[in-house]
Amino acid sequence: MRRRATCSAIGLALLLGAAFIADDARAEHLIVSVSNHRVTVTPNYSGEELVLFGSIERDGDTPIPRAGYDLVVTVSGPRIDMVTRRKERRFGIWVNADSRQFLKVPAYLSTFANRPLDKIAAPDILRRQQLGLNNVLLTQRVGPDYADVVAGDPFRRAFIRLRTEQGLYRENTSAVTFLTPTLFRTGIPLPAEVPIGTYTIGIKLLADGALITKTETAFEIVKVGFEQFVATAARQHGLLYGVATACMGLMAGWMASIVFRRD
Repeated sequence: MRRRATCSAIGLALLLGAAFIADDARAEHLIVSVSNHRVTVTPNYSGEELVLFGSIERDGDTPIPRAGYDLVVTVSGPRIDMVTRRKERRFGIWVNADSRQFLKVPAYLSTFANRPLDKIAAPDILRRQQLGLNNVLLTQRVGPDYADVVAGDPFRRAFIRLRTEQGLYRENTSAVTFLTPTLFRTGIPLPAEVPIGTYTIGIKLLADGALITKTETAFEIVKVGFEQFVATAARQHGLLYGVATACMGLMAGWMASIVFRRD
């Protein structure tokens, strides 16, 4: 009896192993690349657009979904702390009435897709996978707590609106183009005000409303020339940089007083 039970357990294990192997053999894989992995910011930098391109690699037994693939690309820049303030008119003047602090949120955030997100997947999947500006995790300090809030929160909406107006947050659901059923490309616009740092590109492949696979790549934005020298001096020699800046201000004021002095 024990021997029969042991044989049954071994058979079940072999069956599960074969199922996992078959499932892996049918899995799709993403191969992606970006046109430039290192963007240099010079004094005359006015923005740039990178190109992300890639392909969906399939094994011979893996069919293309009848409705085709969907692709969502999320570009996330360096994380910083920011504050959003709400102003109110009191006694005829505008004053800061309330504020909300956002903790370690992306300084740059963009979402690109091949069609509207609500056509790609159900709301719970979009939220779970953080697809779209309304679904990305934006941690806030709410009193003594730290948490994300609902998409309709006024501070959250105002924060996304302000970053969008600056060109640092964007969502374009027609930016991903499928050149063939398995080849795709999209542009990544970088405004002139883009912050320096490391940027992560997350690519998620979906079909029939479900996530199939995902991958990541990255690029870096750096300053070069005199701007890099100033930034490095301010970061590594803060005291000397402050003294030098103050002396330059005093010198400029003294020279202006001589030039515009009335005799």
